[in-house]
Amino acid sequence: MADPAMSVTPYWELTFDADGDPVGRQRDRLLAGVAERRVRDLIVFAHGWNNDRSGATRLYDRFLAPFPRLAPAARVGYVGVLWPAMRFSDEPIPDLPRAVAAEAPGRPVLDKDTRHALLETFPGRAILVDQIARLLEQQPPEEAELEEFGRLVRLLVEVVAPGPQELFAADTVAEGVPQSEPEMFAGSSAAACEEFAQALAELEASGGRRDFRLPNPWDGAHELLRQATYYAMKRRAGTVGERGLGRVVGQLAKAAPDVRVHLVGHSFGARLVSFALRGLPEGVRSVKSVTLLQGAFSHYAFAARLPHDPRAGGVLQGQQNRIDGPLVCCHSRHDTALGTIYPLASRMAGDSRSVATGLDLSRALGEKWGAMGCGGARAVPGTRAYTLAKALTVKPPASGCVNVDASAVVRRGGPPAGAHSDILHEELARLVLAAGRVR
Repeated sequence: MADPAMSVTPYWELTFDADGDPVGRQRDRLLAGVAERRVRDLIVFAHGWNNDRSGATRLYDRFLAPFPRLAPAARVGYVGVLWPAMRFSDEPIPDLPRAVAAEAPGRPVLDKDTRHALLETFPGRAILVDQIARLLEQQPPEEAELEEFGRLVRLLVEVVAPGPQELFAADTVAEGVPQSEPEMFAGSSAAACEEFAQALAELEASGGRRDFRLPNPWDGAHELLRQATYYAMKRRAGTVGERGLGRVVGQLAKAAPDVRVHLVGHSFGARLVSFALRGLPEGVRSVKSVTLLQGAFSHYAFAARLPHDPRAGGVLQGQQNRIDGPLVCCHSRHDTALGTIYPLASRMAGDSRSVATGLDLSRALGEKWGAMGCGGARAVPGTRAYTLAKALTVKPPASGCVNVDASAVVRRGGPPAGAHSDILHEELARLVLAAGRVR
């Protein structure tokens, strides 16, 4: 059933739990509705970090609004994927006014909204959340308290066995390198907090702040908590993509074989739709395009061979071949969340050697630990590279990876996230339509 609050129609929602199981009868309504409404092209959008339905639907409404005008003759349907991710309240979201975002409390206190989001995202762990919040508020100077903070965070986000999410934990660090837990928890939590604090201080300085204060390790502790929850969300995104969305797309192909599916994902939602390819039943060729907007996962995810380990490939190697069309990876140099904090967190998750932090990260760590949304897909033979303006004027390739530099429009935002959420641009909507040859 279409949602009357949306500016596009027909619109359906698909809600999944943390294990990738569909919630309610939304899947059945979608399968019946696309045939009833004679949908030809189905745009499926997955959000990144978020913590409520209203935030996700506002994003979908704003991003999808230009589509009917841009493709007036096409028979297009729309799906908004809802999955249990979370957002820290001091992070920007695409349609939140800047003035409202500025009212969020500064680090490192755990504010009420983030606290509530943690309780919703990690049910049954209220005592841990309270202990974490207390330490962030008190900021004790002892190094032992930072180590205790790291222990509590590790307990908060650990995988609860048995369950399918456990199967998606190994690739969340190096995208294919099995590991029992991130190195940031196996090593010194105090050292991890200090490195994060240094990186954040340098990012703030680059954004115009010149207070010359020493980095506060509790700022880094707040970032450690943020990154730990991101690993949990990253794990969930893979689970929901493969076990949830991939299976539904397969069922849709059987129920409505003529429908052309176009997957779109932002941030961890880009990871979700990418893992959906791995969950497609054998022989399904209904996915005609995939567009990744500032993807928050390894730029080597689709690599046939990892440059730093030629014996291994990316966790999604070859999955782009499941698409009957192109895999489009949008990236921006203004996305400091992926250009600086992401590689630092990834290196700390899988390599205990000390390296440079802050503004040198893009050079020191980017090659090995970079994100899809910072530089596009890497080590995939035949990958094409365009600017956004060029991509909107050339005929899209019939298959393979396409890196699109969207820095010309994805550019607004301050530290630490930078332009990570600056995706509400008509040019990106046009790119989705062009990639899928929706007319």
